[in-house]
Amino acid sequence: MRRTQPLLYLTLLAAIALSAFPLYWLFVVATRSNDVVGDWPPPLTPGPNLGENTGRLFAAEDANFLLGLLNSALSSVVVTVSVVFFSSLAGFAFAKLRFRGRNALLLIILGTMMIPVQMGIIPLYMIMVELGWQNRMEAIIVPALVSAFGVFLMRQYAERAVPEELIEAARVDGCSTFRIFWTVVLPALRPGAAVLSLFTFMGTWNEFLWPLAVLEADNPTVQFSLSQLSTTYYTDYTLMFTGALIATVPLLLVFVGFGRQIIGGIMEGAVKA
Repeated sequence: MRRTQPLLYLTLLAAIALSAFPLYWLFVVATRSNDVVGDWPPPLTPGPNLGENTGRLFAAEDANFLLGLLNSALSSVVVTVSVVFFSSLAGFAFAKLRFRGRNALLLIILGTMMIPVQMGIIPLYMIMVELGWQNRMEAIIVPALVSAFGVFLMRQYAERAVPEELIEAARVDGCSTFRIFWTVVLPALRPGAAVLSLFTFMGTWNEFLWPLAVLEADNPTVQFSLSQLSTTYYTDYTLMFTGALIATVPLLLVFVGFGRQIIGGIMEGAVKA
């Protein structure tokens, strides 16, 4: 072990460097002018133009970048809270409650995960037209309020993290089923909920195809706004990289915020194992 430790640390450092370099290069280009993007060798140090590029980004009328950030923040937060709550509730029911048709219903939910998302865009778009939700945030938020993957993940976590004895003790004390979920089960599911929150927030924030189909340029999400920065005849790479850099910051903040819970869940699983 002592002989392999230096090689292990060198491998980890190399992996970290390879993973972090694209983000660093994103930052470097965002601080430069557009005429140095194609230089060789490429610049590796930040430049002085980050403030200017940021100002041009938010002033670009075709992109509506500020509105895109606000719309993505709203939809990501609402969808994340809803998915975590309903997935935890359904996961608890499938893992610890006994009712007729439980396994069949779980198989139906898992079956929806096998259908490609692209196949549902046309019928879902027709539903949005009937509801009058075209170019409205309801079209982005409502279809994503429940996740089959979230139900499966929380069901698997609740199966291992919540002892049957704890639920039976709460029933003896007179707790209702929802109170058992709220006061006993949900705190035990916190590490799994943190992982699901991270995945859901990132997935909603990075969603591009469905917002492109149902929204218009005057009411975009952040990924839709980034696509508006590229035109047919000219691409301002510094503007696109600046937008991508700013759009990445909320994801990093969410990862930092939930990182402790994720690590705690991994360590808890390791100790139990």
